[in-house]
Amino acid sequence: MRQRSVNGIAYDCDVLVIGGGIVGLSTAYAITRAAPDTRVMVLEKEWSPARHQTGRNSGVIHSGIYYRPGSLKARYAVRGAAEMVKFCAEYGIAHAVTGKLIVATERGELPRLHALVQRGRENGIPVRELGPAQIAEYEPEVRGLAAIHVGTTGICDFVGVARQLAEASGAEIRYGAEVVRIDRRAALGVAVRLGDGDVVRARVLVNCAGLHCDEIARLAGDEPGMRIVPFRGEYYSLARPELVHGLVYPVPDPAFPFLGVHLTRGTDGGVHIGPNAVPALAREGYGWGVVRPRELGATLAWPGTWRIARRHWRYGAGELRRSVSKAAFAVAVRRLLPAVSEDDLVPAAAGVRAQAVLRDGTLVDDFLIREGARTVHVLNAPSPAATASLPIGREVGRRALGALGGG
Repeated sequence: MRQRSVNGIAYDCDVLVIGGGIVGLSTAYAITRAAPDTRVMVLEKEWSPARHQTGRNSGVIHSGIYYRPGSLKARYAVRGAAEMVKFCAEYGIAHAVTGKLIVATERGELPRLHALVQRGRENGIPVRELGPAQIAEYEPEVRGLAAIHVGTTGICDFVGVARQLAEASGAEIRYGAEVVRIDRRAALGVAVRLGDGDVVRARVLVNCAGLHCDEIARLAGDEPGMRIVPFRGEYYSLARPELVHGLVYPVPDPAFPFLGVHLTRGTDGGVHIGPNAVPALAREGYGWGVVRPRELGATLAWPGTWRIARRHWRYGAGELRRSVSKAAFAVAVRRLLPAVSEDDLVPAAAGVRAQAVLRDGTLVDDFLIREGARTVHVLNAPSPAATASLPIGREVGRRALGALGGG
């Protein structure tokens, strides 16, 4: 992409997006669709797109049933699910609308299950209530007291979606481009120094850096008011995938943003089980052996981290037990799928959730987008951000173009 001069200043692009996951690439796609003459560049520190949250999740197109009516998660997930299916169909990307079961296995979960039915209706999502015999019609090996069937849930290849967004956007994508410094001038724009010493100049900066979004915001001179606290989600593959026909979820605890250990038949026919949620010892800490002292120290220095620990230590202890004990993990799975044994669980790749936490220990439960001078920051976009990526990209793109129009 050749430089263009504006008011005597040479810029490499109009909008510079940091982060080549599905949200960053959707933003680039949205900007070039809305304003085709806008020059967009995406910087991704890895050598290919979607290497972190996008490429390490369950591959589920979420319906939006879990999220507070009127929230960004609810609105964007419902809208995004339909758009994602359409996008996959248009470009020949592997996908299927499978529906899913949310299953109550204990009487104490029944009120929460009924609350989900009401929430689904408020969000405009068709929901069918099931008894034990009807559960068996969908999933013969699954046991529960009651369940709901959500017909709009699906699965897709989100990495394939990200690659298609990159290609269709027409943006310049620079891989292996790690940001080490940002110089932001409100009257001029931003200059971003990369690890190889190269400098990229842009009129507006968009931060879609996921696991590192708070660090990028601070490099740009904007205090985000939150920190990313990374939680690792560990998965197993099911050695007997014939035990599960589709998607099966437990009733979630509304106090946490995690959905619990669930069963997901993917586009490849395999079944993933997980994730749990344990503290990661690095932003990209995909195993207990990955420790980065600087990142861990920053997490421990944030007051919100300790407040989470004090408030939710019992929940965390259970997650840690399932992390270190395959037997304990199998016990959790057998609540839904009694036929599972330890031998059926084959370790699979883990993911890390970029969870925004406020100073008081509040887990941010909605998407969080904030603006600064010449900057737009996406500061909380874990699940269901992949599902909602097309509407998120349009919203972030709208704000970036607004900043671009301002000077």
